[in-house]
Amino acid sequence: MNYKKAKYLMGAAELIQLPEDYGVEVAFAGRSNAGKSSALNALTEQKALARVSKTPGRTQLINLFTLEEHKRLVDLPGYGYAKVSNKLKDNWQRTLEDYLTTRQCLYGIILLVDARHPIKNFDCMMIEAAVEYGLNMHILLTKADKLNNKEKAQSEKLLRDYLDQLKTSERLSFQLFSSLKGTGLNKLRDKLDSWYSAFDDDFAQ
Repeated sequence: MNYKKAKYLMGAAELIQLPEDYGVEVAFAGRSNAGKSSALNALTEQKALARVSKTPGRTQLINLFTLEEHKRLVDLPGYGYAKVSNKLKDNWQRTLEDYLTTRQCLYGIILLVDARHPIKNFDCMMIEAAVEYGLNMHILLTKADKLNNKEKAQSEKLLRDYLDQLKTSERLSFQLFSSLKGTGLNKLRDKLDSWYSAFDDDFAQ
């Protein structure tokens, strides 16, 4: 997949505004300061495909980007940090939950978690939701460039221990990642390629 060809399609405030529920979508999710926009820009080698802001929580829409026909990347609203009203936060959470549970073309989720901190409640909720609904999930332990080797190993161990408790690893995977240094970028592309290829195989049958 040539991710350099990604193009902005639209931003949707409500699910009803999304394109036809067909094809395959891979959604990027995470806390508002986890580095979603930076990861999307690094993946596509475009400086401003996804808006990067110094103010966490600026992504308030479901933003869609086209790759090839019927293949899309999705930037979901950040959660858990944005300095907005509780009413708006609640609305974002409902929209996010509805998207995850009803969008049939959603094939997998890239969940971004800051490697410098223990996994948060919202991240756990996302992971457990993916398990419950049988979604593929690949977790990026972001900002790995800010950790030494010992800290990286500890971050991976903590996440691995948590995932082991769920007793279901078939659809869950993770890696260290740094948008700034490009750490893990090829591994991320390989994961996405495998998901989009699986859709092609299913479609051909």
